[in-house]
Amino acid sequence: MYKFLLILLLLSPAVFAQDSIAVDTTEYVSDDEYSEPPAIKYTIKDIKVDSSAITQAHFRKNFKKDYKAEEFDYAPKEKQKTALDRFKAWLARLISELFSMGGEGSLSLVTWIFRIVCGLVILFVIYLIVKAILNKEGKWVFGRSSANRIYGADEIEKNLQEADFEKLVSETMNAGDKRLSIRYYYLWLLQRMSRSGIIEWDVEKTNSDYLYEIRNEKDKENFAYLSYLYNYVWYGEFETDDATFDKAVRAFQKTIKST
Repeated sequence: MYKFLLILLLLSPAVFAQDSIAVDTTEYVSDDEYSEPPAIKYTIKDIKVDSSAITQAHFRKNFKKDYKAEEFDYAPKEKQKTALDRFKAWLARLISELFSMGGEGSLSLVTWIFRIVCGLVILFVIYLIVKAILNKEGKWVFGRSSANRIYGADEIEKNLQEADFEKLVSETMNAGDKRLSIRYYYLWLLQRMSRSGIIEWDVEKTNSDYLYEIRNEKDKENFAYLSYLYNYVWYGEFETDDATFDKAVRAFQKTIKST
């Protein structure tokens, strides 16, 4: 009995091992059943070829010369400095050197005084330059005293009572400035009429205001005519012929002398 159980126990692994054997399920195709895929039937005639003519491009001889002109120069150009630009740059450097602080940030009293004096001298030189330029352009007119110092035609009108119109008219006549001469004659007339009490002069008043103030009919008639001549010459802004100018001058001179 024991022998039978021992034999059965030894044979049991073989039995279970047979149960775990794998089964191959792969399907195989025989050589008779296999066929090649159909071949693509293309020939060299089926290839599209561009048969159009090709024209080779060529550069003209010396074509680079056409692009050496100034309009093809794209390099940034340095702005040309004028004499005024150079003067301002020189003045800026001079002021910077005069008023720059030292390494220790302190200056002696003598140095400070020297630099202040130099600064005042520079300002005075600038003032003289500006004065000379404006004098050349006829913008400033200087008399012998501070009362006669008048700047420009508009400033002369504001300082009407202090102006020396006889001198101003003479200067503009010699310079050939007819329009400005007539303007000075007109302001001269206002000055004389104001001093004679015919009108009360005010820089904001118009010719119509003055006409309303004039009581004497003869004075009113003369002023209306001279105002017309003044407006015609001064505000017309066109060249006045000698005949018209001489006629206006004689009319102004006659009325000014009789006022």
